[in-house]
Amino acid sequence: MNIGDRVRLLTGREEGIITRLLSDELVEVAIDNDFTIPVLRREIVVVAAEESKAFGKSAAAVESEKKAASSGAAMAAQAAKKAGMATEAPAAKPAAKGESPTPIKADKAQPVPVQKGIYLALTHQSPELLALHLINHTDRTVLFTLGEEKASGQYRALKAEKLEAKSASEALGHWHLKDFDQWSALLVQLLPFQFNSPDAFELLTKRLQFRASSFYTSRQPNVPVLQREAYLFQLDEKPAAPVALPVAETEPAANAPAAKPQPATDKQQLADKLKAQLTGNAPAKPAAVAPAPEPAKALVAPSHEIDLHLEALQPEGGTEGLSNSAILKLQLEAFEDTLSRALATNMHEIIYIHGSGNGTLRKELHKLLSRNRDIKFFEDSMKEKFGYGATLVRLK
Repeated sequence: MNIGDRVRLLTGREEGIITRLLSDELVEVAIDNDFTIPVLRREIVVVAAEESKAFGKSAAAVESEKKAASSGAAMAAQAAKKAGMATEAPAAKPAAKGESPTPIKADKAQPVPVQKGIYLALTHQSPELLALHLINHTDRTVLFTLGEEKASGQYRALKAEKLEAKSASEALGHWHLKDFDQWSALLVQLLPFQFNSPDAFELLTKRLQFRASSFYTSRQPNVPVLQREAYLFQLDEKPAAPVALPVAETEPAANAPAAKPQPATDKQQLADKLKAQLTGNAPAKPAAVAPAPEPAKALVAPSHEIDLHLEALQPEGGTEGLSNSAILKLQLEAFEDTLSRALATNMHEIIYIHGSGNGTLRKELHKLLSRNRDIKFFEDSMKEKFGYGATLVRLK
């Protein structure tokens, strides 16, 4: 069994996709491309392989079904069939006497065209080897940098190039599907540019951490520019905004007084200074020292459990005399900071320990969570230990 295989549980009717190989006996299966559970290998069976044995399909058909299952095409076809959208060729009309019958071709569903944008595409070089490309499907030139972020949080720069409009880069790297659960997160920086354009654009930064539940459903049959099948991910969901530049005054105002001509003595002094500089006798000016740039801070994922009690947030003390509103503000700031880092680092869930008390902090947290579209759901957690003093947050 490999990552991406569609499998069925032997003890039930559930089907899913293998997302990780946890050990020799245990795998992780994503049910409905979302909910993941650990399952023993002996309790699951590969859908395409077992059904082909029962119905006697060819090896080519087995491979085709396996690919369709991994990309989610099998589920889409089944849903279309239930909705009465199956495309079958209608019966040919009987031909008139002396005429040959005219065959009628079945209608094929046209793929949804890919909108303009900048994409990262992974194409098959072999069944297990993928090549990484950047696609510029826009009307502007793009300067880009590509790097990877290790599990330890260390960043390593890989590539920096210019990508012309309506073009694709050469292969920027090769990844093996068998090592899917060990792929590093990618960090891509994009700077659009257009010759003679009146606008300058801001730098776009995109961090990609691949998940099997969404990776295998991103396959497109014919991506732009490359004109071949690929796993496609858009990098510029939010287009780069033009930079507001300050307007420099290059001409004097209409009411400004005219500049007075310099007297002869001033001209003589200016000529003496220029002569001294040319002969090397002018005093050396101190070199301007540019401040050293601050190193980019690595984005660190928060811990799985966050304690929002005041003594946990400020263990060194110094919180005497704080009002209840000031304490609540401090707790909410810690909550928002850890939640944003959890979303940015693709965490699945996080637990907040807020205590029961009078319920004010719990009510504020639940209010903010209910408005956040990146939250799948939240519920009380570890009631046997905290009662109603802890909340589990499941992230999308």
